[in-house]
Amino acid sequence: MVDPAVRFPKPEPKVALSTASVYPETTATAFEIAARLGYDGVEVMVWTDPVSQDIEALRRLSDFHGVPILAVHAPCLLITQRVWSKDPWSKLQRSREAAEKLGADTVVVHPPFRWQRAYAREFVRGVWRMADETDIRFAVENMYPWRYRDREMLAYAPAWDPTEEDYRHFTLDLSHTATARNDTLAMVDRMGDRLAHLHIADGNGSAKDEHLVPGRGTQPCAEVLKHLAASGFDGNVVVEVNTRRAMSPAEREADLAEALAYTRAHLAAAPRTAGP
Repeated sequence: MVDPAVRFPKPEPKVALSTASVYPETTATAFEIAARLGYDGVEVMVWTDPVSQDIEALRRLSDFHGVPILAVHAPCLLITQRVWSKDPWSKLQRSREAAEKLGADTVVVHPPFRWQRAYAREFVRGVWRMADETDIRFAVENMYPWRYRDREMLAYAPAWDPTEEDYRHFTLDLSHTATARNDTLAMVDRMGDRLAHLHIADGNGSAKDEHLVPGRGTQPCAEVLKHLAASGFDGNVVVEVNTRRAMSPAEREADLAEALAYTRAHLAAAPRTAGP
């Protein structure tokens, strides 16, 4: 019999590959690479690739490669305004249904654009209502102000910083904290135990959302990973990096292997909170 006083560390968070990380390659390619490199799963970015919108096709890819789908990123980018409906609430409903059918535990969602006035007015209450109807986590992601030269435009409502509102769960994106030029560790503290999902990437504070391989920018990627591992974080860590400048498939895969190795190394470096 195990002594009840003996406590064991919780397992490290799973590390998934965002299908956006292989762009301009396809969603199917992301599953292939995730399997080959040993990722624990994928986050599906629902966008203009028809496979990313097809639940049965995604299930077949997951089964064929033996790579589980851990999260679904709702189609809330500028280029996906017509994907799965023009109505933003329908998009979230379909994202939830996809997550439930595919065995994912999280739907990642951005705050509304300011010109989506009716959606923005109801967004906080609406996300709470949807979260109350399911075990799926609706994790609202931090964004950033848009900048051009010395001008700044607030493109998101109620705010690009989701910690200004009362959400049940958050997604923290470290490329977005770089672009916003805010204090990443302070945001981690504000999110607290409502931080449910991490997009691991890096940036140098450029006005452009860079999504660098972690360790290649100025963000405290290592510190955040160690903090989450030490605090018993039970969400997923998703590598969401930009590889579109890769000169070859081999170079893209090398970047994604480096990102995975970096992430796992820093998750493993922290003393983990003991569980029962």
